[in-house]
Amino acid sequence: MTTTLFWPVGLGELELIAQSGWTKFPPRLPDQPIFYPVLNFAYAERIAREWNTKCDSFCGFVTSFDVDSEFLKRYDVQVVGNATLQELWVPAEELDEFNAHIVGKIRVDAAYYGEQFVGEIDASTNLPTHIASQFLA
Repeated sequence: MTTTLFWPVGLGELELIAQSGWTKFPPRLPDQPIFYPVLNFAYAERIAREWNTKCDSFCGFVTSFDVDSEFLKRYDVQVVGNATLQELWVPAEELDEFNAHIVGKIRVDAAYYGEQFVGEIDASTNLPTHIASQFLA
């Protein structure tokens, strides 16, 4: 049995996910001690749309992925605001083990682009063209 989780990412992180063959999330940066996948699309969409499109590459993506449900029992659901803002807190040092329990591929469910985004977007995938070819592979 698996549980579907969501993770909003910017372009840089999406490129690293693509480079992994859509199978794992990259290590956290030194100032990111926690990987916190969220439990619903709406919460991930809000972050991707309202945060990622306003900084760095000016685009945000909602990824979804399935994880072994039994493995996830080790992480308590954290509520960070109202009841719809739920996430799991995975310590950065456990991310490799977490990645090993992803079942199947990481998917891109939505893409959002801010006014300052620069780049070409593939019409069939709605992804930047340099990632679209890896996504379709």
